[in-house]
Amino acid sequence: MSKEKTPQDRLWEIIKDLRFGMLTHRHPEGGLHAHPLTTQNHSLGEKGILYFFVSRSTEVGQRLRSDGNVNVSYSDPHKDVYVSITGRATVSEDPDAKQRLFNTMAKAWFPGGPTDPDLELVEVHITHAEYWDVKESKVTQLFKMASAAVSGERPKLGEHKEVML
Repeated sequence: MSKEKTPQDRLWEIIKDLRFGMLTHRHPEGGLHAHPLTTQNHSLGEKGILYFFVSRSTEVGQRLRSDGNVNVSYSDPHKDVYVSITGRATVSEDPDAKQRLFNTMAKAWFPGGPTDPDLELVEVHITHAEYWDVKESKVTQLFKMASAAVSGERPKLGEHKEVML
């Protein structure tokens, strides 16, 4: 008997190969700013936390300490996959987590390894996620949209779900 996938499992299945997320945070004056960051996770885990490494010499960690409300978005337009994640970001100094998550790609940015003094670990505790996964071919999508335009009903394309964590 196979275990049925949870919405959280499905979310990870979608984002695990989309290595780069756009992390958006708020500046003190209220403006929004986004940074492309590499997801460091090996899995999403039961707690629903995304991990990113950032440089202490940038303002990202400082901004997240003052306002940790963030959005992380992922997309792969070639596969028609889009994800929007809302969460609470914190900056962690957990040396075990840094060691566990550190990899060759991170070494390019942090040559001192997981103990590099410039390395900060950002944890995004997911509170809500939404994804769109359109599996139909472009031709089928166009046909469904044309049919919807004629019928007045919304086209039913792919999978769209909201995930609360």
